[in-house]
Amino acid sequence: MPLPKNKPSITVIRWAIFSIIALFAFAVRVPQLGERPMHTDEAVNAYITGELLAGGSFHYSPQDGHGPALFALAEPVTRLLGAKNFSELTETELRFTPVLIGSAAVLLFGTGVELFGFTACLIAALLFAFAPLSVYYSRYFIHETLFVAATFGLMVSGGRTLKSCSLWSAALAGLCAALMLACKETAVIHFFALAVVAAGYWWWHGRTVRAGWLKAGGIALVVFVVTTVLLFSWFGQHWSGLSDLFRAVPRFAARAGGEGHAKPFSYYFGLLDPMFIWSILAAAGIYAAIFDAVTGVRKAGVLLAIYGTVVFLIYSFIPYKTPWLALNLWLPLALLCGFGTTALWEQMKTPAWRWGAVVAGGLLLMTLATQTQTLVFDKPVDERNPYAYAHTGEDLLRLPVRLEELAGKIPNPRIAVVAADAWPLPWYLRKFSQAGFWQPGQAPGAADFFVTTTDVPDDLTERLKGFRPEFFGVRPNVLLILWVPSSAYPATETSPPPAATRMP
Repeated sequence: MPLPKNKPSITVIRWAIFSIIALFAFAVRVPQLGERPMHTDEAVNAYITGELLAGGSFHYSPQDGHGPALFALAEPVTRLLGAKNFSELTETELRFTPVLIGSAAVLLFGTGVELFGFTACLIAALLFAFAPLSVYYSRYFIHETLFVAATFGLMVSGGRTLKSCSLWSAALAGLCAALMLACKETAVIHFFALAVVAAGYWWWHGRTVRAGWLKAGGIALVVFVVTTVLLFSWFGQHWSGLSDLFRAVPRFAARAGGEGHAKPFSYYFGLLDPMFIWSILAAAGIYAAIFDAVTGVRKAGVLLAIYGTVVFLIYSFIPYKTPWLALNLWLPLALLCGFGTTALWEQMKTPAWRWGAVVAGGLLLMTLATQTQTLVFDKPVDERNPYAYAHTGEDLLRLPVRLEELAGKIPNPRIAVVAADAWPLPWYLRKFSQAGFWQPGQAPGAADFFVTTTDVPDDLTERLKGFRPEFFGVRPNVLLILWVPSSAYPATETSPPPAATRMP
């Protein structure tokens, strides 16, 4: 239901409501930010941020890299929090950026009221504020939360541009689209889905082109191009980033095939809605939007359903799937749940039915809060947690502690890590100035300690004869071995300490 227009007091009340929800969202996201181990992707992003703090610049990599938008925001935030380089960074400082973005994304729903209606945006804001999926990944130092916030910004500003031909809205749409691309290359999926929506809007309005659309589209395109060039060239320092962006296309297509992350078509459905609650509300919203569209009402709901369906089908057909990508589907699903809630509320004519709906809604929010407490705070890296995907285990946190203990016997130790994929070790060894990383087959030279996988390279076997192994779990079924010189153990000790050999 849209709020009455031209009433400043109503606008103030609306923004007060969404601001309060955003503040609660912030309060939910802040606690225990530094307690969950760093995922590999977070550690890679942390390293890039550390280079920027040290005075370096961003170089876009078309090989498994993402765009510069997250780092452009994280660098000043972490600097304000006191970090000066990679070794000084903390988990809390890094994750504070997605916390801010996730809270602001909740506030953004207040901007969509004219387009989607007050109730739909209110329900969606509550779902984004407290649902475990959105809370979990807005405490994750990856690009997804910023990407979804920019996507919603594009949807709202693009919708306003289509309705009013506002040049300011068009410029904002171009900026949001550039931010999406500067977050992740998957932006092209959403651009395609939104183009389908725009085509539907054009067909719905008599297949005519308004004069203002061309001017607004031109403004949006200019802002998009300028912002994209500035970000990918890192403000003119590395122009090769633009050509690298085009070279990322074949890599993006190859990765879509799975590369070890292939999941069935139904993966996201099971992740988003295992109990069918949101599907029922979304279906009610779609039905109501289509029915009312005949009389010229809720066309935005139909267009939203088209967008959500296109995006859901594309993401589901692509074999490559990870749980954080589901956040892109949660946005249209949450808004459609808002439409469904509005439609069901309007069908409840008696106070008894409406009070029953309020009680049911309260119980649903309590259930969400319980799930969020369990999945986000109590068991954030549990193997049964569907969001803890290939996550670093808590057992690895013993490794830097153990090395600090050993450093008391061997000051400023030289640590040689020999592994095909060493992440997230660069993060956990960042305070050791002489930690180095080598690929199997490369000669690391002499070192006080070695770290390897369980597949010890043959050329290291002879060198490790005077060392004892201590095992640390990295991820489920993945171990690392810390090789400690025998001289580091007391003379009476014939084996490593029991804690060091504990399996994950």
